[in-house]
Amino acid sequence: MGMPGGMEWILIALVVLLLFGGKKIPELAKGLGSGIKNFKKAVKEDENEEVASTNKAEELDKKSEANPEEKKEESKTV
Repeated sequence: MGMPGGMEWILIALVVLLLFGGKKIPELAKGLGSGIKNFKKAVKEDENEEVASTNKAEELDKKSEANPEEKKEESKTV
């Protein structure tokens, strides 16, 4: 089964129009648009947090590699 053609899209649009009515369709489209916008925003924020946490981990690794004496002292005290 492939993608719907032109006639199928027209039939789908007519069914949606009959089910929801002409006044509800713009409200539904607006709600769908804002939902997609919020989803994209959340994904972008999540990616930014992930990058920030990765950068912090890398900085900590670099600091521990730069100061191996501190690691030795920590292992002695534990």
